[in-house]
Amino acid sequence: MSKGIISSVMASTLFAVMYFYTSLLTPLDGEEIFGWRILLTVPCVTLFLVITRDFKLVIGLLERMRARPILVLGSVGTASLLGLQLWLFLWAPLHGRSLPVSLGYFLLPLTMVLTGRVVYGERLSYLQKVAVGFALCGVGHELWVHGSFAWETLVVASGYPAYFVLRRACKTDHLGGLWTDMCLMMVPALWFVTTGPLSSADLLQHPALYGLIPVLGMISALALVSYVMASRLLPFSLFGLLSYVEPVLLVGVALLLGESIARDQWFTYLPIWLAVVVLIIEGFKHLVRARRRGA
Repeated sequence: MSKGIISSVMASTLFAVMYFYTSLLTPLDGEEIFGWRILLTVPCVTLFLVITRDFKLVIGLLERMRARPILVLGSVGTASLLGLQLWLFLWAPLHGRSLPVSLGYFLLPLTMVLTGRVVYGERLSYLQKVAVGFALCGVGHELWVHGSFAWETLVVASGYPAYFVLRRACKTDHLGGLWTDMCLMMVPALWFVTTGPLSSADLLQHPALYGLIPVLGMISALALVSYVMASRLLPFSLFGLLSYVEPVLLVGVALLLGESIARDQWFTYLPIWLAVVVLIIEGFKHLVRARRRGA
């Protein structure tokens, strides 16, 4: 289990590093960084699938697509939803929007709980209801003060549940589906890289980009592989608990980049953070029960 914990924390740390890393890639814009990330990550993910003998999942999915072409449209949908999230993750730090994105990641576990209740009829536990109550207080305050959430927050909090629901509906919720999504994203990635504002003159002025861009791909691939390994090595409840490490680190990166939480936003953040704490407590309870059953 210790290897799984290390892998999960490493994944969260690397995602946070990548969040900050974008600020070093001047003069690249968010679209170009997204393009380079996809183009450099896909070969690494492919190699990982081959080494772990999981490429058979890709072959099986491609065979299903040939038999049912409608699945191609489903994969285009999931690739679009995931691509939007990956682009936003890299765009936000460059435009001073890291905090709204990190708030979206804090809200994500709660929107996933509500999605399970609404879409799949899953029952909410007592602590989940308490967490939803806290979150609604934060949401209500934000709506009362500003009339709405930042669009970046809404994209993260609502986009990922839509992505996971569509993947489950298409039965592509496995590594083969992820590989297919990323391959489909290579089309816009190539477009962004070839039509972006980066020129040979820019490379002459910023020679460090020759090393920084390949390292971006290495960080992305290593983070993704660590995340997948953690999901395999850890009990689901502990894996879910450790996923809260990432948004905490993202807030730290946002503050490091010079952003700050406004005075009128504390009553939005604090109830949502309390909701996350409640979900963590529930996760620990499930983990303890699972260990007792195992004993």
